Amino acid sequence: ATTGYLVQASGFHFPGMLSSDVSFETLSAMKPLDAWDAVPDLGKAQIYFTIFFAEVVSEAKGTHYTKGGDYPTIVFPNVNFASSDPEKLKVSQSRELNNGRLAMIAIMSFVSAANIEGSVPALIGNPMF
Repeated sequence: ATTGYLVQASGFHFPGMLSSDVSFETLSAMKPLDAWDAVPDLGKAQIYFTIFFAEVVSEAKGTHYTKGGDYPTIVFPNVNFASSDPEKLKVSQSRELNNGRLAMIAIMSFVSAANIEGSVPALIGNPMF
């Protein structure tokens, strides 16, 4: 979510039209939350359906991964970047956990700054917030 917000806020966009009356260029000129509001309802429905479908497919396979089953490959591709050294693995896992926490703090800061003026001092005056 944080990466998507930053990419959209920086003005990067796909070429062409999102729908018959909304272009990606017009959406990229808006604040990220305003751009989401401007997406047609059918477009939002397609996004929700795609997420729903991926969840249903991944949840319906055999023993659930939280019950000791394999991770669903549609969500978690079978790539192992882990080090064979247990100490390096522990450090990598700790870094990943901290990066995830930072990303959650960042997206909540962006949402707060977009909705409550002056709530995030570092973002005051930024036109995308």
